Amino acid sequence: MSAARTSPPARLDVKRIREDFPILERTVHGRPLVYLDNAATSQKPRAVIEAEARYYAEENANIHRGVHWLSEKATASYEAAREKVRAFLNAASVHEIVFVRGATEAVNLVASSFGKNHVRSGDEILVTGLEHHSNLVPWQMLCAETGARLVAAPIDDSGDVPLEEIVSRISERTKLVAVAHVSNALGTVLPVREIVDTAHARGVPVLIDGAQAVPHRAVDVRALGCDFYVFSGHKVYGPTGVGILYGREALLDAMPPWQGGGDMIASVTLEKSTWNVLPYKFEAGTPNIAGGIGLGAALDYVSAIGLDRIEAHEAALLEIGTGLLRSVAGVRLVGTAPEKAGVLSFLLDGVHAHDVGTILDQEGIAIRTGHHCAQPVMDRFGIPATARASLGVYNTAEELEALAQGIRRVAEVFA
Repeated sequence: MSAARTSPPARLDVKRIREDFPILERTVHGRPLVYLDNAATSQKPRAVIEAEARYYAEENANIHRGVHWLSEKATASYEAAREKVRAFLNAASVHEIVFVRGATEAVNLVASSFGKNHVRSGDEILVTGLEHHSNLVPWQMLCAETGARLVAAPIDDSGDVPLEEIVSRISERTKLVAVAHVSNALGTVLPVREIVDTAHARGVPVLIDGAQAVPHRAVDVRALGCDFYVFSGHKVYGPTGVGILYGREALLDAMPPWQGGGDMIASVTLEKSTWNVLPYKFEAGTPNIAGGIGLGAALDYVSAIGLDRIEAHEAALLEIGTGLLRSVAGVRLVGTAPEKAGVLSFLLDGVHAHDVGTILDQEGIAIRTGHHCAQPVMDRFGIPATARASLGVYNTAEELEALAQGIRRVAEVFA
């Protein structure tokens, strides 16, 4: 839930922002691109593209190992990006910021390192029915290996998970609560601060999947009080193949390494090895150096705009888009929780979601169709798939009007 404000944030100059994204200038099937698939991946501003290119053109070298100028320069740029992530999340220390390939790898790291050392037969891991597969499958695998049980708090008819459904399922057997901050399939915003407080009162740590939150709202991990927080760079206007695991330093320090190899060691003999300090203990091998630097540039970009302004802009678009889609005959919105982020998941009577997406593509409109890596959500509503329009900082009311008109044309085709 958004913090109370004494005055509304200044409106965005969206026309100016759109000029920062080269891909928005192109046409698709002879029509201007309307990109509404931001929950899958966001487009990249020139600042990010240029940061990656600058690294390869001017600084390319491996990091943490070399004593030559290029290596030292690359290391400084990469570690500066880590500090940008720390500041972005308001973590206490850069020791709590682990670079990974994305939110999926971050969850797997916690499941493999923390999970295997804390979860035993008969224990429980609590999730919700809203979760992306990336916050389900690693826990299912851990449960299969250890004999633990995965417990899911159910979704209601609006696509929400009431807090009491989560609280009532935390017991003495619960060893971890792992929940989405924002649902990728429906846009539902969960009360993560209240979840953390309740779990901690019973001594249970909490992991939050923030992949769909960090591009759209300010996140302060110390204010949330969570133990782990994960996100992917490519959804926050950054590169693919890079993401972040935030973990409280005491927890990370007690966890064993997940992967072995270069950079995560302090010393190696033929008989044994000792581990590097945090966060490098969890960063085996050569990382995505350019991606880390690009992620730092992306966080600079959204921070300069202001997360409060981005959140307000997208909330206004969500309200407009909800009204427009409800005005289209035959459209059914799936996911109408009171607290929502910028996701419009919908069905069109008599038309498969994939056909909706295919015809909209001919109009230059890019949306996502399918189960959105959230099949339990689809099962809850008894549907195979939805069409999903998801919003970003560069989207406009005019694009949502184009979406609504495009859906009307789809309906005409199948009339």
